[in-house]
Amino acid sequence: MKTHRDVLDFWFIEHGQEDWFGGKPEFDALLAEHFADTHARVAMGEAWRWRETTMGRLAEVIVLDQFSRQLYRGTARAFAQDPMALTLAQEAEAQGLDRDMSLEERTFLYLPYMHSESLVVHEEAMRLFSAMDNADILDYEIKHRDCIARFGRFPFRNAALGRASTPEELAYIEEAGERGF
Repeated sequence: MKTHRDVLDFWFIEHGQEDWFGGKPEFDALLAEHFADTHARVAMGEAWRWRETTMGRLAEVIVLDQFSRQLYRGTARAFAQDPMALTLAQEAEAQGLDRDMSLEERTFLYLPYMHSESLVVHEEAMRLFSAMDNADILDYEIKHRDCIARFGRFPFRNAALGRASTPEELAYIEEAGERGF
């Protein structure tokens, strides 16, 4: 298993927004080549010692939240680690570990809130993202929250999770295209 520092260097130093949010198969393959084993071990709970440091906690959240989405894009496994990523992020925020993080680091710590299908969690996400004073990231959270308020879930996950889409959700998916959540 790689170290939490390996995860953070790969994510924040070697790569950036274009890779993080680009959905490129090449980046997914590169991540799989270097971190598939690490992801599997972190998902089994083997990285608990990472939680001894703030940056270790952040790395664990990134592996569970972001690496899952890259490694298992379009499948139910992409979302399987969401509850644990959210729990770790909630604990980190409750302990004030986010206070000394950079804007980018806090964004990734808070993304599990944005990925939640709970409106209650999105209420807290609105508070967190509003406090960041970043209009772009707040706009993304508003769109995610509005989708949950409207449907109670993210319709774009329905196929991967084996959920039947309602006619309203199908219309939303078609209308939103790649902009959807």
